[in-house]
Amino acid sequence: MRSLTLGHYLPGDSLLHRMDPRVKLVSLLILITALFVIETFLGFVLFGSFVFLVFLSTRLPWQYFFRGLRPVFFIVLITLVLHFLFTKGGQVYIRWGPLTVEEAGIYLGSFMTLRLMLLVTTTVMITLTTSPIAFADGIEYLLRPFRRIGVPGHEIAMMMTIALRFIPTLMEEGEKIRKAQMARGADFETGNIFRRARNMVPLLVPLFVSAFRRADELAVAMEARCYRGGQGRTRLRELQTRPLDYCGLTTVTAILVFIIVTGV
Repeated sequence: MRSLTLGHYLPGDSLLHRMDPRVKLVSLLILITALFVIETFLGFVLFGSFVFLVFLSTRLPWQYFFRGLRPVFFIVLITLVLHFLFTKGGQVYIRWGPLTVEEAGIYLGSFMTLRLMLLVTTTVMITLTTSPIAFADGIEYLLRPFRRIGVPGHEIAMMMTIALRFIPTLMEEGEKIRKAQMARGADFETGNIFRRARNMVPLLVPLFVSAFRRADELAVAMEARCYRGGQGRTRLRELQTRPLDYCGLTTVTAILVFIIVTGV
């Protein structure tokens, strides 16, 4: 819970902080596409170098770069183990009864692990440098063309923003409940997996109750302020695309074209 960085926003004055949220969202989609087009480890090295340099330019605390990877550690571990054991091909390095670790499994497991870590790092870097309000405005603007076919862009943007906004709040609430239950003698760290799962009940039940209560209070507050959706709403600050945004969009597009053309 303490290591989760998704949904946090750290104010700053870097180039990435000042970019238009619409451009950042489009750039994120382009980078994700490029990440899934990469076919070699050299491509991951180049992509990771670019992400690392952008992160340095944001001047964000270093711990956030590594904390963003902690929540996916278990998924990465499972991915590695499954590929090591069940992807066959090439030279056999380890044989343990019917199970073998072969060259193709090591290669593909490492490949998928790098892709997953870079995906999480890139996404977290965008959320850390984009405020929830700007994030919602960017999503709503990008979904505007789909209103003609009945896509509720404002409502979708609002739901995503509320979800991102309340992730840190729920994590903090969960940590408080955990400490309160441990002060009452609850044990969340010993025993087998089934006992640990049973011991989580005193933590999950109050957390869900708190989440539903917060959701109800938010709905009442929005109704009290006569919220009726995005129809006819105006903004204090309208989004504007500047030369910096065009440069950023051109850069990530060039990266995608380079990866496709060279086949790295």
